[in-house]
Amino acid sequence: MSILASNDQAPWGRVDETGTVFVREAEGERAVGQYPDGTAEEALAYFERKFTELAGQVTLLEQRAKRGAPAADVAKAVKALSATVTTANAVGDLSSLATRLQALSGTVGELTEKQTEESKAAVQAAVVERTAIVEEAEKLAAQDPAKAQWKQVSAQLDELFARWQKHQADGPRLPKAEGNELWKRFREARATIDGHRKAFFSELDAVHKDARLRKQELVEKAEALAPKGADGVPAYRTLLDEWKLAGRAGKKLDDSLWARFKAAGDVLYQAKTEVDAQDNVEFEANLALKLELLTEAEALLTETDRVVAKQKIADIQRRWEKIGKVPRDKVKPVEDRLRKVETAVRKLDEEHWNRTDPEKVARAEGFSGLLADAIAKLERELEAAKASGDKKKIAAAEEALATRKAWLGGIQK
Repeated sequence: MSILASNDQAPWGRVDETGTVFVREAEGERAVGQYPDGTAEEALAYFERKFTELAGQVTLLEQRAKRGAPAADVAKAVKALSATVTTANAVGDLSSLATRLQALSGTVGELTEKQTEESKAAVQAAVVERTAIVEEAEKLAAQDPAKAQWKQVSAQLDELFARWQKHQADGPRLPKAEGNELWKRFREARATIDGHRKAFFSELDAVHKDARLRKQELVEKAEALAPKGADGVPAYRTLLDEWKLAGRAGKKLDDSLWARFKAAGDVLYQAKTEVDAQDNVEFEANLALKLELLTEAEALLTETDRVVAKQKIADIQRRWEKIGKVPRDKVKPVEDRLRKVETAVRKLDEEHWNRTDPEKVARAEGFSGLLADAIAKLERELEAAKASGDKKKIAAAEEALATRKAWLGGIQK
């Protein structure tokens, strides 16, 4: 197939009679290659496609720059494409591609400045975030080891370290000096926490060991009380008080030791329950006798002769003590009933002494004489007031007379 020569086959190129393809540039024509086995149209189309590919690369680079691709990468691509376009074996407006690449070179400068500022801001923000992680770790390290909840503290420290690693992997690279200083502070805080934790648990282990030995001793003493049965209960209660003061030996050991200690106590209390059951049979009989005595005693609540009442209550008290114990749940009710009768008898005696106390009688008689004289005088004054008809004096005399008579009546009673 022959290739026809033409000077105006396309705006940006032509093919001569030998099949050589030329591109038109400002400086003139430049041969870009041959296409001997096709028509002039096919030859031009082939090298025009080469140009289209180059134009596509320039367009793609422009889009990357707009999206904020790293300025260094864009600059490198502009340089490479500029060299390619200058000597490209393609047919098209290569000058326009060079102009677009030249414009991109200017954009790279702006992009570099913008990205530099963004990078600085990102680094500053990263320093703030990393510093916050360090300060949280230092706050954990500064707390009182004796009051720390170590399981919670360990979880918090692990979470802070995970945040540090993620920030280090995903965040911007920090300046070496600042990054090293922050890591040094974080490492020291973590070392302090680990030291406090080890010391705490070492001390706790020693405390647990002492408590374990003490509780093992208490368990052995409690188990040794078994032969005493119910009589061993008081001693067991003393051991129980000591158990409460012994401290903790660790959950698992505490649980197992307590199970043994409680089992030893159960043996004693079971024996006591059996003894109490036997005693209650006897105590029920005692209760019946005391209830009969209460019926007899409560009859004294209406007695007015203190001598009779004292004699009878004394006899009842002697018989009461002789009867003995009653069931525990009945002790207070029956004792309260007897106390009530005893109080009533004591009150009879107190009232008698209040009436017959020589000193009180003497004082009362002396005061009675004074009142009798005052009453006689007031009666004479009342008669005189009536004779004079002075109503005011009559009223005053009557009121004073009534008051003195009331006082005298109270003393005589």
